[in-house]
Amino acid sequence: MLDSNTGKRILDPIERARLGVQVVNKSLDEAMALIDEYVDGRNYDQQSVDYFKDQVAMQCKIRQEGNELLATSGKIISLVVNAFTANLQKASSQQENNSPS
Repeated sequence: MLDSNTGKRILDPIERARLGVQVVNKSLDEAMALIDEYVDGRNYDQQSVDYFKDQVAMQCKIRQEGNELLATSGKIISLVVNAFTANLQKASSQQENNSPS
């Protein structure tokens, strides 16, 4: 596809989908390098390339923050389980001490 204003090629939806599949599990630096390699020398409109790079950067950021959220959630669950177990043991030992022998 050509941009009517610049006369340069734009990344069409099929190209974005193909590139997206290639960069989906890459780090941001690897993804940007792959995109640059793909568009190098092909007369692409820089604005369409930058727009796609922004989308990929956002996807990488969401994935990274999702991983951090998952790790934090795991720590919270671990703390809750440990506190519950400690309280359960404490209650059990108090019950044993209070029961008539």
